[in-house]
Amino acid sequence: MGYEAGDAKKGAGLFKTRCAQCHTLGAGEGNKIGPELHGLFGRQSGQVAGFAYTDANKSKGVHWAEDTLFDYLENPKKYIPGTKMAFAGLKKAKDRNDLITFLKDATK
Repeated sequence: MGYEAGDAKKGAGLFKTRCAQCHTLGAGEGNKIGPELHGLFGRQSGQVAGFAYTDANKSKGVHWAEDTLFDYLENPKKYIPGTKMAFAGLKKAKDRNDLITFLKDATK
């Protein structure tokens, strides 16, 4: 099973409660504990300027798209062993679909 379009409004709520403490969305908002997510889709892992990534993130070579995010967000530490991202993941496929649907527009 992979990504399926979800509910962007529910995804916005998930972002606010699970992601916003570490990530920003808009162009030029800058990095926090995690990298800025503006321009996420189509970008390769470990490439945001000014963010200190682990070697694991830099060398993984993931191109972020709906399906790679769907897999990654289930369990980031399993998907990229050695990442410093402390987020445990979203186990429910519906939650991942909702979040990704929100991020598709919010990171443009």
